[in-house]
Amino acid sequence: MNDASHIYNLTMKLFGPEPEPAFETPEELAFGWGRAWGCDNSVGKIRVILVHRPGDELNRIDRSKRIEAIGSYGDIADGWYWQSETIPDFDLLRAQHDAYVAALREEDIEVVTLDGVAEGRLKSVYTRDPVIMVKGGAVIGRLAVRARRGEEAVITRTLGKLGVPILRTVHGDGLLEGGSFSWLNATTAAIGRSVRVNETGCRHLEQVLSEQGVDLVRVDLTGYNIHLDGALMMLDTDLALIDPDLLSYSFIEKLSELGIETIELGPDDDPWIINCLTIAPRRLLMPEGASQATLDRLAERGVTWRIVPYDLVQLNGGGLHCSTQPLIRDPVR
Repeated sequence: MNDASHIYNLTMKLFGPEPEPAFETPEELAFGWGRAWGCDNSVGKIRVILVHRPGDELNRIDRSKRIEAIGSYGDIADGWYWQSETIPDFDLLRAQHDAYVAALREEDIEVVTLDGVAEGRLKSVYTRDPVIMVKGGAVIGRLAVRARRGEEAVITRTLGKLGVPILRTVHGDGLLEGGSFSWLNATTAAIGRSVRVNETGCRHLEQVLSEQGVDLVRVDLTGYNIHLDGALMMLDTDLALIDPDLLSYSFIEKLSELGIETIELGPDDDPWIINCLTIAPRRLLMPEGASQATLDRLAERGVTWRIVPYDLVQLNGGGLHCSTQPLIRDPVR
């Protein structure tokens, strides 16, 4: 062996490969990516959250384009639709979103914003759907409907500028939307399989999670219900708010097996209250519409909340939970 080879081999021994600690450990992320990006739960204190203030994209709405069959507005050829019969004053809608963002900041959460909007994408305010945050970074989804395609690229660009690692991008015929994902604990997550999330998308997500030692539970949603966050909201590691009419009994049993107590939506509750945001264990930002009976059940279990009116933003199909994407949460055990 000549001197050059000897020096090279010695260098490789001194500065050789280091597979451990794993990529997603906080120390590795802080060293290589500046911050410990990602989440391994749905209830830990939120440190950084992504939002988008509704902007000029709403100008795409044409009130003359009413589709009587669905009781709302849209243009199939032009690729847009509004979810509800009522189109609100957009300044008032933006004021509700502004108040929500102010509440997040008052809860000591760092708020970051989307880097632009794909042209005419009316639902860009719902930052939950194009991405799923896992340990160490993001899984970029693939939105099911043509009216939302393109949001994935914008959110990828946004995360890239922030320094968030992109661990996977759903491709092929996969469909995957973040509103149908929830962490149940640090080693178990759930995905709502539905008209918006297919098995290919589930497998893509599962491949990432399995490398991190996380089991993915598939939850088949009923009928044309699109997302799991309309049926389940984790409030703490051992407490969830659910709508039992939208979940299978086997999944409700699974929650019990995992030691998760459930509070069921009551007949006097507005269903939108499930689409609340858990900002820390047993601390919620919640829309109006909870019955006193449900509020009492929450209080009995040590849950506190702050009411954030959001009915105008909800008119286009998404609530408080839909309108945020936590990028960093504290771990909980």
